[in-house]
Amino acid sequence: MTKFYIKGLILALLAFVGFTQRTTQNGLPVQTDENGGLFLPEGFEATVVVDSLPGRARHLAVNENGDIYVKARFVRNENESVIALRDTNGDGRADIIKTFGGLGRERAYGTAMRIYNGYLYFSSELNVFRYRLKPGELVPSSPMETILTDDHKHGMHEHIAKPVTFDNEGHIYVAFGAASNGCQPKNRTPNMAGIDPCPMLEDHGGIWRFDANKNGQTQKDGYRYATGLRSVVGMDWNPVNNSLYALQHGRDDFLMLWAEKYTPWQSAVFPAEELFQVKDGMNGGWPYCYYDQAQGKKLLNPEYGGDGKTVGRCGDYEKPLIGFPAHWAPNDILFYQGTAAKNGFPERYKNGAFIAFHGSTNRAPYPQAGYFIGFVPAKANTLSTDWEVFADGFAGVDPIVNVSDAAYRPMGIAMGPDGSLYIAETEKGKIWRVTYKGNKQTFGAAQLAQMEARKKMSNIRDPDIITDNLDRDKPVAGGKVYGVYCSACHQRNGLGDSQRFPPLAGSEWVTGDKKKLITVLLKGLEGPIEVKGQSYNNAMPQHSFLKDEDLAEVLTHIRQNFGNTADAITAGEVNEVRVAIDKEAAPAPKRKTKTKR
Repeated sequence: MTKFYIKGLILALLAFVGFTQRTTQNGLPVQTDENGGLFLPEGFEATVVVDSLPGRARHLAVNENGDIYVKARFVRNENESVIALRDTNGDGRADIIKTFGGLGRERAYGTAMRIYNGYLYFSSELNVFRYRLKPGELVPSSPMETILTDDHKHGMHEHIAKPVTFDNEGHIYVAFGAASNGCQPKNRTPNMAGIDPCPMLEDHGGIWRFDANKNGQTQKDGYRYATGLRSVVGMDWNPVNNSLYALQHGRDDFLMLWAEKYTPWQSAVFPAEELFQVKDGMNGGWPYCYYDQAQGKKLLNPEYGGDGKTVGRCGDYEKPLIGFPAHWAPNDILFYQGTAAKNGFPERYKNGAFIAFHGSTNRAPYPQAGYFIGFVPAKANTLSTDWEVFADGFAGVDPIVNVSDAAYRPMGIAMGPDGSLYIAETEKGKIWRVTYKGNKQTFGAAQLAQMEARKKMSNIRDPDIITDNLDRDKPVAGGKVYGVYCSACHQRNGLGDSQRFPPLAGSEWVTGDKKKLITVLLKGLEGPIEVKGQSYNNAMPQHSFLKDEDLAEVLTHIRQNFGNTADAITAGEVNEVRVAIDKEAAPAPKRKTKTKR
């Protein structure tokens, strides 16, 4: 036995010991403060740029000098829409933080942040703005320009985020999300058919192309590039094949709306979140169809006669490159071009796409899922149909029962000038910078093995229909009514999701005036409200289809749980409000006119 062999054996043993010290008994790595709490492939390191931001974070962009620009998630005042960060001493952490831009108070859906041809572009829910970036300036001295205004009279609605991306010919692409889940006459109403044809597709549910350098545009100035897309938050231009790619959020609420056709498990894992290569004129099939990733087919939505098996007209619509499991919320995508840069990643990542999965809110009674950064390798000038886990550990818990249990939710991704990857999350506004420190020539399957093992985690794998059901040993909080109709938004613990859905715990709306609360459930609620000092501006569907007894049960539950101690609501009190609403809505009787004799 040679000394070289012995030396190699010792080194291998030390490497094995070092590896096992950082793993659990099931082969998965132990979460530590290293890498900012993230799990990454071997050879990668993460540093924390900033622990939190005043307006939290949505998308972000990194300038050629390393300055970081973040779209604030919460904006209360003018000049707070963009958060600018600079590291002045080279320690990797931001030591200058400034805010600027915007027109004032926004909802939590202002999303876009991109740098294109020397301009910083960003969006609120209703506008796309830009500033000219000048060398050396962190906060632009140039005036803010308004490139696009959503001038529809509908005002705010769900899926109103305005993500943007650019091609190589001076065009900006903007998504206009559908103001509906399934194009029903009354949105999110059980067993109600959808409108056919869906009139929303005229000016929503698609991607429009505009002039990136022209101010004062509205939607009529654009060109509808693609349609049949319910909600797109993440999209990017692939410079390799000169093509647009977009991620569609699939529809929600199979169980709540069509309980006789879909089980809780089916509602948790279907339909797919879809990754498309978007070509001019593409039709993704919404609202008529959804993609079933298990069957590999587009199927008819139940609003249009579907039953989980029927294809019907859906064979005519575009199939995705990849169908990811339901409700993962793919909120950003980045084609990686930094392999040749100073801190560039191994060749494996060249021209592939990183995807930020923000994480589900509505998988109950199964654990929530997503909450990680995925990667899709390049293949033959497009993308592979395989995907892998690149960064995980954001949630910090397993399983994720409620959205509020997750410490962080990844949202935005951007590449720095040195090839590093920046990741922003929404719950605190934390930002990580990921670099590669290993050997690029030897990087391969062995370095990816631990990340492949993370697909076993409950936030990534498909749930077991029995053992992963969180209600198998106990009733759903608030009984069947709360579990089916309320927990998807307000969560099992009544804390909401801190962004779209307000908390029930400690809410003055819940514990206050009974008639006001009953009216909200019977009529629904839309528009800006404030709950516990925080603003929300979303749409809650009406629940008048429920019986008085069911409404009384669920209202009593939310008034007497989650730390609330208000008195009960009876079926009689519900009926009293229902009758008053019906009388108010009834047409006035026609006045009789006297006839002359």
